[in-house]
Amino acid sequence: MDFGLKGKRALVLGASQGLGAACAKELALEGASVIAAARNTEAIEKWVAEARLEEEVRAVKLDLADEKAVAAFAEEMSSAGIDIVVNNCGGPAAGPARGQSRAAWLAAFEAMALPVMQITDALLAGMAERGFGRVITIGSSGILSPIPGLALSNGVRGAIAGWSKTLASEVAGDGITVNMVLPGRIATDRVASLDAIKAKKQNTSVEAVEKGSKATIPAGRYGDPAEFAAVAAFLASARASFVNGSMIRVDGGMLKQL
Repeated sequence: MDFGLKGKRALVLGASQGLGAACAKELALEGASVIAAARNTEAIEKWVAEARLEEEVRAVKLDLADEKAVAAFAEEMSSAGIDIVVNNCGGPAAGPARGQSRAAWLAAFEAMALPVMQITDALLAGMAERGFGRVITIGSSGILSPIPGLALSNGVRGAIAGWSKTLASEVAGDGITVNMVLPGRIATDRVASLDAIKAKKQNTSVEAVEKGSKATIPAGRYGDPAEFAAVAAFLASARASFVNGSMIRVDGGMLKQL
């Protein structure tokens, strides 16, 4: 199936590793010209070289927690002809809802939600002018089923989901779709880190934690980042023109909600 991405320009945030890197790679393989943004551009350049995508992918340094850098980047991207944006941000530290300080909530919101909203907003006018736009935001299964011990992530990603759904109804008439992709247990460094934290807390092995997690997934395994990226690439495609305001789960059947 031709996704119709040849000649399209894509911006992927948090593209140094994990889901962001997988999405950037998949879009490039489908023919898009990709700007891959992250703090660690060396990591981007490494996977780009390994995939032999030097002509298709350009690494750009960006710290989403740096307010001035985000503002300048948003301004630059507003005139860069971006057709597709994949919003991806790291998760905050693990912890309960009870006892979280105002500063912790503000820091999480400012590092995760505001940059995504600000950068996306800067791209919308150009997308509307061209009559084509794809806004894809990587969320979390915690939006639908809050994950114990990840209160900051659950709360802030829930706010992002509300923004995404609202935006979807505002820009659909301009040929822009706005969707979220919710990963379950995908084999990334982030998931490995959370498994290690859980193992330490429960005084058990990481292998035992992984075994327990896999037992909750009907597919019986963790997902591969490439499997997740394939769904994001479809949502970015011309073929997905009537998919809007949705949250697509990529979780191997883990979530029990209808």
